[in-house]
Amino acid sequence: MTLRASVTVASFLILVMKIFSGHCLTCHRSEYVIGNECCPKCLPGSRVKTDCTEFRSTSCLACLDGTYMNQPNGRKYCLSCTNCKTGSGLRIKTSCRTTSDAVCEPLDGFYCVDSTENSCVRATKHRSCEPGQYVSSKGTASSDTLCSRCPDGTFSDGTLTLCRPHTQCESQNLQLIKAGNAAADAECGEKSSNRTRTLVGAIVFVVFILILGAVLFLLYERKWNRNPNKDPGSKSKSNELLLRRIHKSFDRLN
Repeated sequence: MTLRASVTVASFLILVMKIFSGHCLTCHRSEYVIGNECCPKCLPGSRVKTDCTEFRSTSCLACLDGTYMNQPNGRKYCLSCTNCKTGSGLRIKTSCRTTSDAVCEPLDGFYCVDSTENSCVRATKHRSCEPGQYVSSKGTASSDTLCSRCPDGTFSDGTLTLCRPHTQCESQNLQLIKAGNAAADAECGEKSSNRTRTLVGAIVFVVFILILGAVLFLLYERKWNRNPNKDPGSKSKSNELLLRRIHKSFDRLN
């Protein structure tokens, strides 16, 4: 074998050994692979600035605000903190730190519909029950509100946890104006006989006042006609006086 051929074979063997050694390189759990080196990982809360070499160890930098790293790593960039957006029905339960991500939870009146291991990713508003339904199970941070129909003879506007029975008008000596349904109570009013008696009494009172006024007027008119010394100019005054007395009588009756 010539010298040139020997050099070529040796180079090929070196190349194969490098490739083979790279595939078989196994690092400790606290190290990461970079090229043919096992470099020490950076601690949680930091990231790699420069990789290690044969002559120096890994150089690390702390994570900036708004980023975090929750485990030993060989990454060049920290992870971005989760944003608990109010518009997504979320709020911050635990703030983001350089060593841990933010934890989100649903706002009051919302429940989580998508979550990771310990944080809510997306929330939606609790269902509102309709009139004629009652809240059979209140919504929680992890479950929606449950609604049920009101039984016959009861009602709810959709906000009650138990349906209420319809008012029984007869038991209150009232007349049913409008029957109740699942969404509204019955409407009651005074019985028609009571209204009729009130109306008749008012009519009788008015008729009595009119008759009394007519009688008084006739009495004064007759007395005036029998007076021989009557003054024609004073009749209007007498009539005016009579009207005043009638008004006074009416006021006393009231």
